[in-house]
Amino acid sequence: MPKLPRYVQERVSPSGVISYRFNPPQPLVDEGVVRREEYSTDLKEVRKIVKEHNVAIDVWRYEQSLVIQVKPSSKVTDLINYYYQSNDFNMLRDTTKVDYRYFLTILHQTMGGKKYDSVTSKVAKQAYEDWVKRGISFANHAATCASRVYNYAIQMEHATQNPWANIRRKALPQRKVVWSHGEVVKFLDTAYSDFEYRNVGLIVQMAYEWCQRLGDMRNLKWDNIDLTYGKLELEQSKRRTDVSLPISATLLHMLKEQHTDFGFQDYVAPHPRPVMGKYEPYAMERLSKVGRRVMRLAALPEELRLMDLRRTGVTQMIDKGVPIGQLMSVTGHNHVSSVKPYMKHTYDSANNALTQRNVSVQSSVMSNKESNM
Repeated sequence: MPKLPRYVQERVSPSGVISYRFNPPQPLVDEGVVRREEYSTDLKEVRKIVKEHNVAIDVWRYEQSLVIQVKPSSKVTDLINYYYQSNDFNMLRDTTKVDYRYFLTILHQTMGGKKYDSVTSKVAKQAYEDWVKRGISFANHAATCASRVYNYAIQMEHATQNPWANIRRKALPQRKVVWSHGEVVKFLDTAYSDFEYRNVGLIVQMAYEWCQRLGDMRNLKWDNIDLTYGKLELEQSKRRTDVSLPISATLLHMLKEQHTDFGFQDYVAPHPRPVMGKYEPYAMERLSKVGRRVMRLAALPEELRLMDLRRTGVTQMIDKGVPIGQLMSVTGHNHVSSVKPYMKHTYDSANNALTQRNVSVQSSVMSNKESNM
């Protein structure tokens, strides 16, 4: 009697007719890998059909062997890797994935060897306080990423509680510092004089000229830039607002030079050193560190931060009397209330307002005199 293929059963009817049934284990059927089938053809044809099914089974089993399985003894690192395999992670934007991997690496370095279910709220709180020493924004981002991993574990019934859920994030102090135009020029001159810092210089120039967030500028891709017509088309990451902005002649010249050196890959101003042959955008913490180094080389005031550049540009527009509607078309804000934090009382804005008022009053007086003549 010839040997039957795997999971194939032979059936003989009372009348002596032979048929075959492909009868794989129930879990394979439940997972949708294959299904049960009946065949009334000859065995040679059955072998051809079933061979494809069994290959599909072997491939599925191999892939399953690569999947991280979460067990009661699993570590925090296992939970992180389990999250990386999820749709929750894989549906994120590529640039967001880069940030998540960065901050989840911090989580791995902090407590990767701990059993994931031994991380209490107290342990998480202590880790958060340690991260705050590296910056409030840094700590808040790291805690948010850690919380997302545990939330996913809860959804998949591997965890019953999220130790990061009740950590009260510290509020960033409201900054009012703005750069002078001279300070921006000094930074750019220093950054552009060294290839090591050139891409950071370009990120700063774009953030300043377009009044955009550093996160959007460090993740900016060539697909967003039209070098022919001198235009930026950007969907902002924070609010998903679309902005369309002109590129100044000076910035366009810089971008064309940049395209000569970095146009072969996706990002406009990536970290200049590729990792395993691939160029990636600057991580936010790394960008801040390099920016601080350039500031020191340029002998700029210690109080300045790269994050102040957007506020600087917006404040300058307000000082020059740019109408709020036009300003919002640049910044991407949807509500006037979102612009109010930038509208601090400055000499320039007060002087501009009074000058416009005086011009209006004088024009009115002159008009009245002419009408009385």
